[in-house]
Parts: sequence; structure tokens; C-alpha cells
Amino acid sequence: MKMDTRVLILLSLFIGIGTVLHLVMPGVLFGMKPDLQLAMMFLGILLFPKVQYVLVLSVATGLLTALTTTMPGGQISNLIDKPITAFVFFGLYVLLSKGVKEVISAPIMTAIGTMISGAIFLSVALFILGVELGAGFGALFASVVIPATIANTIIIFVVYPILQSIMKRSAISLQKA
Repeated sequence: MKMDTRVLILLSLFIGIGTVLHLVMPGVLFGMKPDLQLAMMFLGILLFPKVQYVLVLSVATGLLTALTTTMPGGQISNLIDKPITAFVFFGLYVLLSKGVKEVISAPIMTAIGTMISGAIFLSVALFILGVELGAGFGALFASVVIPATIANTIIIFVVYPILQSIMKRSAISLQKA
């Protein structure tokens, strides 16, 4: 399992940017905040789609979102949610990368990945941990996950093509699965 140090540095930059976004994003409802760090995790997977990078990226993202969450029970929910979401996103990438242009598939996968992440996060918090928030799954999904889905999709739609062109011109090649 060989990992390129330059790739790990870039992934850590994405994680750092995502952590700052997650930290400064205000809580919307009951301490929940839209998870913009997902967009950074998805960018890392899109640019470096290898299992070992997905694993490192998802665990680090889960730990850092757990540290910066403001939702009760969010720590455990993030630690469970991020690795599952990352590998589902990676699976979607592997399935779609052969037949669909990435300019089209990346935003679609981001929207699906964000909704999956939100559903897992809320399920763990509400049903497994039994966190009482005063609002049900549907209300929380509509008020926090849907806005995060829109924001993350726009971020990927705008930033991913730019990063792709930068990566093509740089010394670090895109490391496809």
C-alpha cells in the first residue's frame, strides 16, 4: 500500500479547508450545520480515487468533523458517517467513471453522497443514539441536508473542473483507480 507524499499533502490541504468551513459554518437547527467538509472529501476522492487515499481521507474527515460539530451526538455520528459515505461515493465513482463524463457525474455523485451522508448522520444521531432534538428526521433532512446538498453540488460544479485543469498541468498526475 504505497502512498505518494505529494498526494497526502494535497489531501491534507482539502481536509484543512473543509475543517475551517465546517468550523465557521453556523449551526442552523438544533446545533446542526450543513457539512461543507463533505465537498472537500469528495474533491479528494475525485482527484485521487484509490482505496488507500479514500480510507485515510474518510477517517481524517470523520475525526475532524467530530471535533468541530455542534450537534449533540454528532461526534459518533460523524465517525460512522464519513467512512461509509466516502466508500459509497468511491463506489459510485468507479461505476460512473467509465461511461459518464466527470463534469456531469461529479456534481450528481456529490448530491447523492451528501444526501447519503446526511441520512446516515441523522439516523445514527436520532435512532441509534436516541438524541432528542425536538424535530424529526424529515424536518432535519429538509432544513440542513438539502441546503448542504445544494451548496456541496455547486462547490464541486465550480471547483472540480478548475482543479482538474490545474492537476493536468502540474507534476502530480491524476491517480485513477
